[in-house]
Amino acid sequence: MAVLPEGAPCWADAMFSDVEGARNFYGEVLGWTFGEAASEYGNYTQAYADGKAVAAVVPPVPGQEGQSQWCLYFASPDAAATAAKIRENGGEVLMEPMQVGDFGTMCLAREPGGAVFGVWQAGTHEGFEATAVPGAYNWAEIFTRDPERTDAFLTAVFPYTVKQLEDDGVDFRVFDIGDDTVLGRMRMTEEFPPEVPSYINVYFGVSDCDEAVARATKLGAVLRFGPTSSPFGRFAALSDPQGANFSVIDVTTTEGEIPRFAEA
Repeated sequence: MAVLPEGAPCWADAMFSDVEGARNFYGEVLGWTFGEAASEYGNYTQAYADGKAVAAVVPPVPGQEGQSQWCLYFASPDAAATAAKIRENGGEVLMEPMQVGDFGTMCLAREPGGAVFGVWQAGTHEGFEATAVPGAYNWAEIFTRDPERTDAFLTAVFPYTVKQLEDDGVDFRVFDIGDDTVLGRMRMTEEFPPEVPSYINVYFGVSDCDEAVARATKLGAVLRFGPTSSPFGRFAALSDPQGANFSVIDVTTTEGEIPRFAEA
């Protein structure tokens, strides 16, 4: 596959204190299988859907144990240059660009609204080997309490154009690269408890949303929203048994009209 354009979501991983538990959970809910843990890279373990690499799980670095969360990575042709742009536009670089063997170069950062994300400059690992199929990454949205700063930051760091949902009741934007819509942004309302920080919600595809939710909750996940049908698919938001937020979506089950967006 070709290297993804700058700003395109290209990979997702998460730290879990109980990696075996995470493997069992996502194996049951998303049908993932797992490769060998790479001991030279902190026991980083790739997940596969139908033999294609779609995500990874890893134990936390000693002393950095905390809330499990999914981290979405955005493609960059030059991670060091992107890190500089992050700083220049009010973001915080949490981990300086670091070469990971010949796989590529990674960087971790926090945007001004508080959501943590990654940057990936591809080497031999170009990112997702499959998307938009059951078990694979499908979509992502930044939930932020400070959308004005988040929007300005994203368009300064990545070559996005922006469209706003034509709905006075919902503050939702999408970010495009050329003709492709690659990311959503939702303003967090008072419905979110104040202790919940801004975050990126990653959607993984499933063949049956309700069935996936039933499997997940039986294994200890907490249902946060849905299942509900939309013009883009039937989806639900969950927290896994270790507290990491994610969503599942069945894109074959749609309902309603595609909403209208206007240039922002």
